[in-house]
Amino acid sequence: MNDLAIRTAAPADLDAVLAFWKVAAEGTSISDDRDGMERLVARDPGALILAERSGELAGTVIAGFDGWRCHLYRLAVHPDQRRQGVGRALLTAAEERFVQLGGRRGDAMVLNRNELAHHAWHAAGYAPEPQWSRWVKHLKD
Repeated sequence: MNDLAIRTAAPADLDAVLAFWKVAAEGTSISDDRDGMERLVARDPGALILAERSGELAGTVIAGFDGWRCHLYRLAVHPDQRRQGVGRALLTAAEERFVQLGGRRGDAMVLNRNELAHHAWHAAGYAPEPQWSRWVKHLKD
């Protein structure tokens, strides 16, 4: 995993990220478009975190913080890169960001039908909150 580079996205990365999600993400969202991505990066330049290996996009996560709660979206790893620590590295970067910003708990939106993702989130220390259909991890007390 030494060749894995983690960095925040720049506006020049957005088209590549959108194309990547068509391959690596489970489904798409109404906000998965260039305008939505530009708003995200303009409002919170550190929120979109990328993992690259050998200059190629290997994974993404959006680590949004609204000043009160920490939210994780779009954790996606390229199918050829799965089970190689990419998702864990992205979540570590997101959690470090949250702690630096004063966040105390991260929650993730995870599709109920995406059982492969459920295993990954559980392995990373997150647990489902059945009443909300989201996964939560306390980052610090």
